[in-house]
Amino acid sequence: MTATTTAKQIPLSCPGHTRPVVDLAYSGITEGGFFLISACKDGKPMLRQGNTGDWLGTFEGHKGAVWGATLNKDATLAATGAADFSAKIWDATTGKEAQTFEHVHIVKSVDFSFDQQHLLTGSNEKKMRIFDLNKPESEPTVLAPLGGNPRSCLWFNDDKNILSGGDEKCLRLWDISTHQEVNKIEFETPLLGLKLSPDKSVLAASIGSQVSFYDPLSLSLIKTYSMKCPIEAVSFSPDMQSFVAGGEDFVVYKYNYDTGTLLEAHPGHFGAVHCLEFAPDGELYASGSEDGTIRLWQMTVGKTYGLWQAVESNGDEKPSEGIKCNGVS
Repeated sequence: MTATTTAKQIPLSCPGHTRPVVDLAYSGITEGGFFLISACKDGKPMLRQGNTGDWLGTFEGHKGAVWGATLNKDATLAATGAADFSAKIWDATTGKEAQTFEHVHIVKSVDFSFDQQHLLTGSNEKKMRIFDLNKPESEPTVLAPLGGNPRSCLWFNDDKNILSGGDEKCLRLWDISTHQEVNKIEFETPLLGLKLSPDKSVLAASIGSQVSFYDPLSLSLIKTYSMKCPIEAVSFSPDMQSFVAGGEDFVVYKYNYDTGTLLEAHPGHFGAVHCLEFAPDGELYASGSEDGTIRLWQMTVGKTYGLWQAVESNGDEKPSEGIKCNGVS
């Protein structure tokens, strides 16, 4: 009998970090392509070329584990939050530190506003802060209290609202005009992750071994899917046809969003999957893990794209450790 020939998913493996990778974010598509930033407990956030994973630079300056990292859509600014009780703004084109915002506890989450004029932070002080990037010396706006340490704090609705969730077992919606909470949902277990869809129409919340999808303004439940293990990270494809999820069993799963059908499962990591992020062109998604690596996965397996070349296998091979892109030791 002749074995069926199928394309095999071979991820790009991005070395360089020495401790768990806990956050990932892509920029928008720019004239120079798009870019990927990673947050790691080694305290050294890194910038990479988004479609290949090639290392471009390391942001040096934090003195503790970096828990959150993001890029503005133009890839001109980066923001990071860390265990040294600070959030930092960086010139993403030079790697130089531009601003430090001191906190009184660990900063777990950072997010640029849609207009790119403000930075939102969430810290283990159980507070969120909004910093005006045009007036960095001014006092931030404080939103509090949170009922527990935040995992994710996200701008929403053209900067009119903020979504927050984490250890407090609660998802909250905040009104920026009043600085008050206006809606919330309570859960039996902590929220492990929050992610807005690219068009901001759906909010995904990973709660234990379930991924639930909500209308982000009304917080009404759209659907819930049961997963194979506790899930820490979820990300939507740009076309909203699929989503990826990962967590404690080291596997990256891809599902059909409409039906919940499992499409692919990739056991390439050697530790829990802490973060997932789709590239803005929809051709790949990135995963970050307890094993200290970032892996890039193709949406269309076997397609020539970036560093991938079309290859075929008989499907009998063991999972690959991945093609190694340029990294730092």
